Amino acid sequence: MADIILAERLSVEWDGEPFDPSHRTPGQPLNLYAHGVVGGQFEDLEARCIELNLPFIRSCDGYPGEWNPERVVFTGEGGPASYPADEGGYVVLNRGTAEKLGSLEAIIAWFDAADFRLPPLIVEGDPADTSLSERKSS
Repeated sequence: MADIILAERLSVEWDGEPFDPSHRTPGQPLNLYAHGVVGGQFEDLEARCIELNLPFIRSCDGYPGEWNPERVVFTGEGGPASYPADEGGYVVLNRGTAEKLGSLEAIIAWFDAADFRLPPLIVEGDPADTSLSERKSS
Protein backbone atom coordinates (compact mmCIF):
# COMPACT_ATOMS: atom_id res chain seq x y z
CA MET A 1 0.00 0.00 0.00
CA ALA A 2 2.80 2.42 0.86
CA ASP A 3 4.27 1.95 -2.62
CA ILE A 4 0.93 2.75 -4.24
CA ILE A 5 0.47 5.83 -2.02
CA LEU A 6 3.97 7.01 -2.89
CA ALA A 7 3.39 6.41 -6.61
CA GLU A 8 0.23 8.54 -6.40
CA ARG A 9 2.36 11.35 -4.85
CA LEU A 10 0.14 11.68 -1.78
CA SER A 11 1.04 13.20 1.57
CA VAL A 12 -0.58 13.40 5.01
CA GLU A 13 -1.08 17.17 4.70
CA TRP A 14 -1.70 19.66 1.91
CA ASP A 15 1.58 20.44 0.14
CA GLY A 16 3.39 18.11 2.54
CA GLU A 17 6.35 15.89 1.86
CA PRO A 18 5.69 12.58 0.07
CA PHE A 19 4.05 9.91 2.20
CA ASP A 20 6.19 7.66 4.33
CA PRO A 21 4.71 4.95 6.57
CA SER A 22 6.21 6.72 9.59
CA HIS A 23 3.81 9.64 8.91
CA ARG A 24 0.85 7.46 9.88
CA THR A 25 -0.56 7.77 13.40
CA PRO A 26 -1.47 4.29 14.71
CA GLY A 27 -5.08 4.03 15.82
CA GLN A 28 -6.19 6.93 13.57
CA PRO A 29 -7.69 7.04 10.07
CA LEU A 30 -5.14 7.72 7.34
CA ASN A 31 -5.91 11.01 5.58
CA LEU A 32 -4.04 11.66 2.35
CA TYR A 33 -3.90 14.78 0.17
CA ALA A 34 -2.82 15.88 -3.29
CA HIS A 35 -3.36 18.82 -5.64
CA GLY A 36 -3.92 18.72 -9.37
CA VAL A 37 -5.26 15.18 -9.61
CA VAL A 38 -7.33 14.68 -12.75
CA GLY A 39 -10.88 13.91 -11.64
CA GLY A 40 -9.65 13.63 -8.07
CA GLN A 41 -9.23 9.89 -8.57
CA PHE A 42 -6.52 7.51 -7.43
CA GLU A 43 -7.32 4.43 -9.51
CA ASP A 44 -4.61 2.07 -8.24
CA LEU A 45 -5.04 3.01 -4.58
CA GLU A 46 -8.83 2.87 -4.70
CA ALA A 47 -8.76 -0.49 -6.51
CA ARG A 48 -6.43 -1.92 -3.87
CA CYS A 49 -8.60 -0.60 -1.03
CA ILE A 50 -11.68 -2.19 -2.61
CA GLU A 51 -9.80 -5.46 -3.09
CA LEU A 52 -8.83 -5.44 0.61
CA ASN A 53 -12.24 -4.14 1.79
CA LEU A 54 -10.52 -1.08 3.31
CA PRO A 55 -12.96 1.81 3.69
CA PHE A 56 -12.05 5.13 2.10
CA ILE A 57 -13.49 8.54 1.40
CA ARG A 58 -12.36 10.64 -1.53
CA SER A 59 -13.37 14.26 -1.86
CA CYS A 60 -12.47 16.46 -4.79
CA ASP A 61 -13.16 19.92 -6.04
CA GLY A 62 -14.67 20.31 -9.46
CA TYR A 63 -12.94 21.50 -12.59
CA PRO A 64 -15.23 23.59 -14.81
CA GLY A 65 -16.26 21.73 -17.94
CA GLU A 66 -14.51 18.51 -16.89
CA TRP A 67 -15.89 17.10 -13.59
CA ASN A 68 -18.03 18.18 -10.68
CA PRO A 69 -17.11 18.28 -7.01
CA GLU A 70 -17.93 15.02 -5.27
CA ARG A 71 -17.50 12.87 -2.21
CA VAL A 72 -16.96 9.16 -2.85
CA VAL A 73 -17.56 6.76 0.03
CA PHE A 74 -16.48 3.14 0.22
CA THR A 75 -17.51 1.53 3.50
CA GLY A 76 -15.57 -1.69 2.90
CA GLU A 77 -18.66 -3.43 1.55
CA GLY A 78 -20.41 -3.26 -1.80
CA GLY A 79 -19.03 -0.63 -4.14
CA PRO A 80 -18.05 3.02 -3.82
CA ALA A 81 -20.95 5.50 -3.77
CA SER A 82 -20.60 8.96 -5.28
CA TYR A 83 -22.33 11.99 -3.79
CA PRO A 84 -22.41 15.40 -5.47
CA ALA A 85 -20.81 18.14 -3.40
CA ASP A 86 -20.39 21.88 -3.52
CA GLU A 87 -17.02 23.65 -3.67
CA GLY A 88 -16.96 23.73 0.13
CA GLY A 89 -17.06 19.93 0.23
CA TYR A 90 -20.63 19.71 1.51
CA VAL A 91 -22.79 16.95 0.02
CA VAL A 92 -25.72 18.41 -1.92
CA LEU A 93 -28.99 16.91 -3.08
CA ASN A 94 -30.82 17.89 -6.25
CA ARG A 95 -34.53 17.65 -6.85
CA GLY A 96 -34.29 14.60 -9.10
CA THR A 97 -32.43 12.58 -6.48
CA ALA A 98 -34.87 13.72 -3.77
CA GLU A 99 -37.79 12.55 -5.91
CA LYS A 100 -36.10 9.17 -6.55
CA LEU A 101 -35.46 8.71 -2.83
CA GLY A 102 -39.12 9.43 -2.21
CA SER A 103 -39.31 10.21 1.50
CA LEU A 104 -37.71 12.37 4.13
CA GLU A 105 -36.45 9.23 5.89
CA ALA A 106 -34.75 8.03 2.70
CA ILE A 107 -33.21 11.47 2.14
CA ILE A 108 -31.84 11.54 5.71
CA ALA A 109 -30.45 8.00 5.23
CA TRP A 110 -28.78 9.15 1.99
CA PHE A 111 -27.10 12.04 3.80
CA ASP A 112 -26.11 9.72 6.66
CA ALA A 113 -24.46 7.33 4.17
CA ALA A 114 -22.59 10.26 2.60
CA ASP A 115 -21.42 11.32 6.08
CA PHE A 116 -19.60 8.01 6.69
CA ARG A 117 -16.66 8.42 9.07
CA LEU A 118 -13.47 6.50 8.44
CA PRO A 119 -12.47 4.00 11.09
CA PRO A 120 -8.87 3.85 12.30
CA LEU A 121 -6.43 2.17 9.94
CA ILE A 122 -5.16 -0.86 11.85
CA VAL A 123 -1.94 -2.29 10.46
CA GLU A 124 -0.34 -5.52 11.51
CA GLY A 125 2.30 -4.64 14.09
CA ASP A 126 0.41 -1.65 15.54
CA PRO A 127 0.51 -1.51 19.33
CA ALA A 128 -2.28 -3.79 20.62
CA ASP A 129 -3.59 -1.26 23.14
CA THR A 130 -4.04 1.44 20.45
CA SER A 131 -6.07 -0.74 18.11
CA LEU A 132 -8.13 -2.27 20.93
CA SER A 133 -9.06 1.09 22.48
CA GLU A 134 -9.98 2.47 19.05
CA ARG A 135 -12.18 -0.55 18.28
CA LYS A 136 -14.05 -0.11 21.57
CA SER A 137 -14.74 3.57 20.88
CA SER A 138 -16.01 2.97 17.33
